[in-house]
Amino acid sequence: MQLISKEAELFEFLKRSTYPDLVKARNQMSRWDCYSPSTRHRVELKCRKTHYETLLIERKKYQALVDTCEAHFDIPIYICSTPSGIFAYNLLCVSPEWEVNRRNPATTQFANGARVEKEVAYLHTNLSIKL
Repeated sequence: MQLISKEAELFEFLKRSTYPDLVKARNQMSRWDCYSPSTRHRVELKCRKTHYETLLIERKKYQALVDTCEAHFDIPIYICSTPSGIFAYNLLCVSPEWEVNRRNPATTQFANGARVEKEVAYLHTNLSIKL
């Protein structure tokens, strides 16, 4: 039996509760995870093991999502689950303040534990819709 990743569980929750027409990105390495044709929401999913009042988003992922949405007239959505809930951000309605963070793992779901410098922003949960 194949193990289900947390992002896969979040996808299934969103499909049942919010986006019945949600489909996964065709390319597993895409800068976005899923898409709702009826709402034109292109969605990046993240699962965090710890809850913070501000949730991290990488500038590279943010910019790739926003650029793709601009090209297709879609709405960029960032959805992050934590032990305290599921938080959705319309990225057209937030103004991230970018900073360099040197403590980030190179990847979050793979075995590479190397630390790298990333440009990130912290989105306060009060700017989100709690799902």
